[in-house]
Amino acid sequence: MDDNEIKYFLEAALLAAGRPLSIEQLQGLFDGRMRPEKSVIRNAILTLNDEYKERGIVVSEVASGFRMQVRSAMATRLERLWEERPPRYSRALFETLALIAYRQPVTRGEIEEIRGVSVSSNIIRQLQERDWVRVVGHRDTPGRPSMFGTTKGFLDYFSLKKLDDLPPLADLSNLENLNIQLDLPEVEGRDDSEAPTDINEGEVPISDWQQPVG
Repeated sequence: MDDNEIKYFLEAALLAAGRPLSIEQLQGLFDGRMRPEKSVIRNAILTLNDEYKERGIVVSEVASGFRMQVRSAMATRLERLWEERPPRYSRALFETLALIAYRQPVTRGEIEEIRGVSVSSNIIRQLQERDWVRVVGHRDTPGRPSMFGTTKGFLDYFSLKKLDDLPPLADLSNLENLNIQLDLPEVEGRDDSEAPTDINEGEVPISDWQQPVG
């Protein structure tokens, strides 16, 4: 196959997959003798992105590989395509997720100490069900509390290749600074200190926080 054939085949594969594909997975789609080197595949993806510069799509590299996605400039106008109501989450959930991302491995008690309020079991459960966090071990202290860390699914969802791609944050005890750094949505509703955390309190669409890249 010549370079154009490889490029167009990769483009079709990424469109058809609807999920990230690693270099190895992309290689595996080619027949034995026609299988290009990894460097050839990477160059073909770079060429695609050069061709997409003036278009509404881009091939983005995330933790699990490469995926085709819409540029953020197009996202608002395309929202009507997705009729299903997006999941909705509270500010407390986003702050808990951010603290896990920056402080991992971290226990629930350590998160509560930083936030100054208790962390609802529903929040931890939702984060695990979304495959954004997982138990990575247990702290060697009385009760052996679970330690949480983020997953590859977290990196993929927020268009990150690795944890080092998170924006820098100097002071995790300052949650206002945390909100600014991660562009967390403004949420109206009762403050955590006024009532037990509820995952549906002050809910906002997930789409308000995470948008396609561009």
